[in-house]
Amino acid sequence: MASSRKRPSAEAKGVAVALSGGIDSVVLLHQLRHVPGIRAVHVHHGLSPNADAWAAFCRRLCKRLGVPLVIRKVKVAKRGEGLEAAARRARYEVFSKVKTDCIALAHHLDDQAETVLMNLLRGAGRQGASGMRRESRFHGKTLWRPLLEVPREAIVAYAREHRLEWIEDESNADESLTRNFVRRRVGPLLDQRFPSWKHSLARAARHFSRREVGAQDLLRKFLQTKGLRAPSEAKLVEMLKQLTSKGSRTLVEHDGARLRVYRGKVIQDADVSGSFTPIDWKGEPRLPIPELGGELRFRRARGKGIAASARPLRVRLRAGGERLQPDPHRPRRTLKNLFQEAGVPPWERDRLPLLTSGDDVVWVPGLGVDVKYRAAKNASGILPEWRKMDG
Repeated sequence: MASSRKRPSAEAKGVAVALSGGIDSVVLLHQLRHVPGIRAVHVHHGLSPNADAWAAFCRRLCKRLGVPLVIRKVKVAKRGEGLEAAARRARYEVFSKVKTDCIALAHHLDDQAETVLMNLLRGAGRQGASGMRRESRFHGKTLWRPLLEVPREAIVAYAREHRLEWIEDESNADESLTRNFVRRRVGPLLDQRFPSWKHSLARAARHFSRREVGAQDLLRKFLQTKGLRAPSEAKLVEMLKQLTSKGSRTLVEHDGARLRVYRGKVIQDADVSGSFTPIDWKGEPRLPIPELGGELRFRRARGKGIAASARPLRVRLRAGGERLQPDPHRPRRTLKNLFQEAGVPPWERDRLPLLTSGDDVVWVPGLGVDVKYRAAKNASGILPEWRKMDG
């Protein structure tokens, strides 16, 4: 088995191994036992009648290896989640309070493959496909998984070679738990038809993880160009998750800004609120509309824009079902279709001021003038323009 003694890229002042007493964490502790500042932390969940015996085993192991041990008892409380998730949350709450810069976790290649498979089955998307990262940040600490590319069979071989002892958690046989079901039922079936499925999924996870890191760097750079403060890594990951895994109207707020994603592009959205009452345009060159975050500007032009005879004009918002024919060679179409074609984000469509004449839509920002109301060649015309406050 490849050595796992190399520390994370960010040099940590101390490393605490999350020690359950199972074979994986025992092997990890054995490999890291000579690392300066090494220690172990055991979380006593109290869920098994053998929990006290497991804690005693960890004490004996750490004493034999000369590694300091911290044992923390927790109360696992479900909060609308399964037992696995509740226990995991309790563990990580302990990890967040351990006085160390780095927590070493014993997740290995088989764990990674199972995690990716379960995430994909749950429809977790690209972030789920990236699985667990070898290094990540958590409450100011580095979560380090040195064995992430090591298959379980190599871990077992190492334990036997060094005559290590470990405990077996009886809950590992409980197939009502999702991971155990995947490990005991689904995994063996996949082994028969796809013997390399674990390596393949772990390799795919590394590929998606690199893309995920690249996406985080892009988001971080976008925030910097907008003069916004950089979020913590944990918040950055959560922001990216929200922006990429939900619908086009998903809104993420950060540092006083509102962020959305449309067609793969991050957009800073203006915070525009309040009701809007239709306005009659009386010929003024500028018509401020603070409720919509901008102003309409008008200039005279010959043979362009809206025919002067189209007046009076009224400013109102889209109500639904409106149609426009900006191109004489194409039929009149719904604003929804035209907006989609022009790449106007959905959340902006209902806040654009339309110029109307009676029941007809005359002009729409970004789409143009309806051919029915277009100024004739050499005739007097009006060119409207919608300017946002930040534009």
